[in-house]
Amino acid sequence: MKKSSLAARISFNAFMLILSVVMILPIIYIFNHAFKPYHELFVYPPNFFVQEPNVQNFVELFWVTSNSIVPVSRYLFNSLLISFLSVVGVTAVSALCAYPLSKTPFPGKKVIFSTIILMLMFTPEVIQIPRYLVVSHLGIMNTYLGHLLPVLALPVGVFLLKQFVDQIPDSLLEAARIDGANELIVFARIIIPMCMPAIATVAILAFQNSWGNTETSQLFMQDDEMKNFPFFLSTLTNNLANNVARQGAAAVAALIMLVPNLIFFVILQSKVISTMAHSGIK
Repeated sequence: MKKSSLAARISFNAFMLILSVVMILPIIYIFNHAFKPYHELFVYPPNFFVQEPNVQNFVELFWVTSNSIVPVSRYLFNSLLISFLSVVGVTAVSALCAYPLSKTPFPGKKVIFSTIILMLMFTPEVIQIPRYLVVSHLGIMNTYLGHLLPVLALPVGVFLLKQFVDQIPDSLLEAARIDGANELIVFARIIIPMCMPAIATVAILAFQNSWGNTETSQLFMQDDEMKNFPFFLSTLTNNLANNVARQGAAAVAALIMLVPNLIFFVILQSKVISTMAHSGIK
């Protein structure tokens, strides 16, 4: 039994290692692709690894907007600022929503939570028109708030945090209240520290949702200086005379889109497993 168990474990680990290598290949390819000169970008059959790496594609990316009013750095600044604000806002809103849904009895609580779960079924396209009408009537078109407000409500974030808060014993909260702690102190000093794995997971989801979002730029922003980097990437190779121009810049832009997501996930990924173990997701 022990030998068969050891063999099964080795086989499983070998399979997972092979699977990990396969999954990391696209990331390696994107890094190599960004450093390829033009004659390597279009060689057939394509080279997986760059043969003559250079930084000309990076120069081209910033040269593309050298004669325009809005430089690439402005799009990057907008994306970084909006993503940071989104992470802070989404985690705060999700936590403030999850805590009463989990620990405070009030009429209609089950209906509200069921509605939030139901919202997980809808794609963003379904609510584009209501979102546009809300943003338009609030008068926040062409502002950073127009980028931020539509993404603040993250149903999956509320669900994950609510399931995590459910694991916190009510007796612990009652003991804090007996010691004189009000609800704000209970929330800030007990709920938040004990839910950090779930908060880290929600932060990853919020960052990914905001960093790759082009919807707010397309629908709510008229001025180019208010649009974000994913929107710039989507228009980088449009309306050109051929399919070769700006492909190097597009390769670098794809790398820039990948790196922050990768870094953010690597830093917080250890928290994700803990969150899944307590959220009811198997």
